[in-house]
Amino acid sequence: MNNTVAIVEDNNDIRLALEQIIAYSGDYILAGSCANGKEAMEKLPLLKPKVVLMDIGLGDGMNGIEVVSALKSRHPEILFMMCTIYEEDEKIFEALRAGASGYILKKTSPAKLLEGITELIQGGAPMSSQIASKVVAAFQNKPVTSASGSLLQVLSKREYAILEMLSTGLLYKEISEKLFIGTETVRKHVYHIYEKLHVTNRVEAVNKYFGR
Repeated sequence: MNNTVAIVEDNNDIRLALEQIIAYSGDYILAGSCANGKEAMEKLPLLKPKVVLMDIGLGDGMNGIEVVSALKSRHPEILFMMCTIYEEDEKIFEALRAGASGYILKKTSPAKLLEGITELIQGGAPMSSQIASKVVAAFQNKPVTSASGSLLQVLSKREYAILEMLSTGLLYKEISEKLFIGTETVRKHVYHIYEKLHVTNRVEAVNKYFGR
């Protein structure tokens, strides 16, 4: 299994901290690091990491969202997770539209960060709870009754409950603890949810949940 992680971060201290988290994780291999957008554009296609932790504000004229947009179409196998201080709705949705599959804040704990990488590789779309709340808020003015009704016809009660938890940003481990079931069982339920809703990730599933 490709378990390599690359980091794109212009702040030296933060980049070093992220490098150490990956290097000492025991589960992931540090593929390399980039200090700006130009370096990322040149090095990431050569490094071929499975996951890239991508900052947004890179300070060199090319931000992280632009890097994701440029590379994702050419290298769809690379999974991009934004790792940033930005919580603005515009930044979140720009990043997701560009091709990012996850969005976490830099204040996320190392343990949560590593859980997010694991979930990303397993097909999830990890988000910090604050970010997931903003995604949810973006759809709050949408009528959800009909969408919820149709979902209930397609999904089992347990699958619907898990989808509801996914929409709030909970990780698989947190869902398993709330429902008193194994993480692997949650993962299987999520697979069936995606299959039944004809989606491939959490963002698309949440869109279905809110009637998009």
